[in-house]
Amino acid sequence: MVRRSAFDRIMQEMMQIRYRLDDIEAAISKWNPRPLEISESELLSLPDHLRKTYMTVMSKGKCNATEVSNLTGRCRAMESNYLNQLTRMGWLAKDRDSKTARFSLISRNVLKERPQQK
Repeated sequence: MVRRSAFDRIMQEMMQIRYRLDDIEAAISKWNPRPLEISESELLSLPDHLRKTYMTVMSKGKCNATEVSNLTGRCRAMESNYLNQLTRMGWLAKDRDSKTARFSLISRNVLKERPQQK
């Protein structure tokens, strides 16, 4: 009788794990990761501090300066400056949600039209 109750508990825990995995898989399937849209040589043409910010936006998707600063460990004002630099250079797009500025990658065809930095 003791063995049966232990088996039932194990089965119940396994079913709970399965339900959690199903939830995780459903959440992950909704993600739409974007492939790297630029060549490595173009990416290496960016200075290190801007490359780190760009890579963070690329991995996160659409985000604001606070979210980027939390991931890079740099202050929000510095990240805001870097994000605006990347926008002016044509690497990122900037949208406003009320007071918050959100940055995202621009599409491949816009990147091709971007003038080369010297």
